Amino acid sequence: MLNVIKQDKYKFVVNDVVRQILINEQQPTINPIYKIKETTLYNADCLDRNLFDTPFIDLVVTSPPYNVGIDYNSNDDELDYEQYLDFSEKWLSNCYKWSNTNGRLCMNIPLDKNKGGHRAVGADLTKIAQKVGWKYKTTIIWNEGNISRRTAWGSWKSASAPVVIAPVELIVVMYKDEWKKVNGSKISDITADEFKEWTNGVWIFNGESKKRIGHPAPFPKELPYRCIKLFSYQNDLIFDPFTGSGTTLLMAQNLNRRAIGVEIDTNYCELAKNRIFLETNTII
Repeated sequence: MLNVIKQDKYKFVVNDVVRQILINEQQPTINPIYKIKETTLYNADCLDRNLFDTPFIDLVVTSPPYNVGIDYNSNDDELDYEQYLDFSEKWLSNCYKWSNTNGRLCMNIPLDKNKGGHRAVGADLTKIAQKVGWKYKTTIIWNEGNISRRTAWGSWKSASAPVVIAPVELIVVMYKDEWKKVNGSKISDITADEFKEWTNGVWIFNGESKKRIGHPAPFPKELPYRCIKLFSYQNDLIFDPFTGSGTTLLMAQNLNRRAIGVEIDTNYCELAKNRIFLETNTII
């Protein structure tokens, strides 16, 4: 585990030798901090470059804001596109800085978007990730099967201005220095059938219900479940800089990984904390 020692507000020194998270109950470094077994959630901003000082992440599994006007409590999801790319560069750079040599990134992002102008979001964010140092490995296509929801056709039955919509999202897989893992427990828990199915780069499963979870943009448990089992060992440290409803963290705990999450919104921190308590298989 990690050793997180208070320095000043929103700043930590991470001791990778001791590897045990210490929480000072009398003087919490960030208020609030939730610690559940091997999972820790910080109410903080992942854009803060000084949040962590020493690399500690084995695998990032996250879905950043898409900048499509979702009504988040504490995030403007309608930035100018250049501002959005700048925002993306900051969090991707921070995750790169905080990742171990064999650190990996699974980034769930849209293929493209039409709102506010046609943008190749997947290509742009992949390019930015490479700019800050991440190396490209592969892209998984996630088919949510929601083509029936579409309402925009453009010029109906005419070549004038048809609108093409692909009912898929991307999971871009990247790594820091070397792809082959040489650290960690070396214990994989993926089955033969799972390995054969998931190394096929088209994943088909449904999305998650916003109403059921109580968050405007949740992703389903299946997404971090597959990423964590395919790209990490047991006891690896999984990180989510946009914790949201806590799906990545609770799946990491259920899969015998350690987890750290960062979430800027206090209400979503509370939602994530409650879900981790209720939906993990660890006795608190």
